[in-house]
Amino acid sequence: MKVAIFGNTLYAGVMSALLSESGHSVYWCSHLHVATDDLQYSFHDENVSHLLEKQRQSGFLKYSEFEQIPLDIDAYLFSFNQTQEPQVYQLLNALKQRPIIHPKLMINASTFGLHGTERFQQILSDDDWVYLPDTVQEGNALQSLTEAKQLIVGCIQVDVQAKVKELLRPFFPLAQHYLFMPVLDAEFTKLSISGMLATRISYINDLAVVAEKLGIDIASVRQGMAADNRIGTAYLAPGAGFGGENFSHDILTLSNTVANTGVKSQLLAQVWEINEQQKEILFRKFWNYYRGDLQGKTVAIWGASFKENTSSIQQSPIHQMLAALWAQGVTVQLHDPQALEEISTMYGQRDDLILCDDQYDAVQAAHGLCVLTAWKQYWSPDFKQLAQCMAHPLILDGRNIYDPQYVKAQGFAYMGVGR
Repeated sequence: MKVAIFGNTLYAGVMSALLSESGHSVYWCSHLHVATDDLQYSFHDENVSHLLEKQRQSGFLKYSEFEQIPLDIDAYLFSFNQTQEPQVYQLLNALKQRPIIHPKLMINASTFGLHGTERFQQILSDDDWVYLPDTVQEGNALQSLTEAKQLIVGCIQVDVQAKVKELLRPFFPLAQHYLFMPVLDAEFTKLSISGMLATRISYINDLAVVAEKLGIDIASVRQGMAADNRIGTAYLAPGAGFGGENFSHDILTLSNTVANTGVKSQLLAQVWEINEQQKEILFRKFWNYYRGDLQGKTVAIWGASFKENTSSIQQSPIHQMLAALWAQGVTVQLHDPQALEEISTMYGQRDDLILCDDQYDAVQAAHGLCVLTAWKQYWSPDFKQLAQCMAHPLILDGRNIYDPQYVKAQGFAYMGVGR
């Protein structure tokens, strides 16, 4: 098939890479009215970036301006985030002016919530519209899609379902791989999945607060809960709160959708509130440890991205931490393997924010080390070097990646989440 993909999201990159790898001729246009030479098709997911470059060199993937896309495209895929909706309408109206033979397979994979696909269909009403949820996980993008046991697809027309299955057959070859349902049902399912995952995270974080007050190690509780095959381990790790642009947007969209129906449900609002409070948990521990005497102190932070293996700082706990620390006159020395550029762009030059390319530079003369993101390089630090560098041996573990007893045996004061 000839496939045109529009959008600059990670999902657009993943689909461009996988479809072209499978032999489809893919034309990827991430921005309208931008010269091809000026486009950047790179993600902080090395596997995606490498596969994209490989497919570009093979010729199956072409980076295209809008005007360069052929008229005989078989399928169009649109993947935009919630801030880009006006851009999509501009794109659809431009497609409407082209002499295209209809109907074409139109796939909406954008994160616009309920009725997003319906709004697109109103512009290009002669085409076959399908909703395909963006389910890729940053940091594990390719595998999170290709290893999915079942793919939710908003489509009830049998002939259109056949087109979808042919497009995706190289990595979803079996009939049982597809769960077809009406478009609106699929859109609501996507939001509901995010809501369930967020509920699990906030639930274990809520239990962690109680466990800590009772002298119970939440790590033991989590292990016991996960041993029950009805529960499992996924999204059940206590920490400093979840983030991510699309994930957070889904929670707020679902919460607003429920509220607008008149249904009296406070669950999602509480899930969100618990998570926002959780983002300040390490600050509160730091405050309590020094009994509020934070003026002039220096804190090291390891990790700014909302999760490991991504540079995204959207809805990351780093923002609440920085605001709270700066309000108390604390200088922050920050390290992150990928997100420093985004931090610099957002906060600019500040005397109380020192960006460090080396994680051990960040702990120099620090009165505490806060671990906000579970990057693998943080899991086994040189504790002797930390002790020599820091002004005070305090570790605040926001992801519970260390063994408390071992850390304490190295001469550190240790505080985790629910431990």
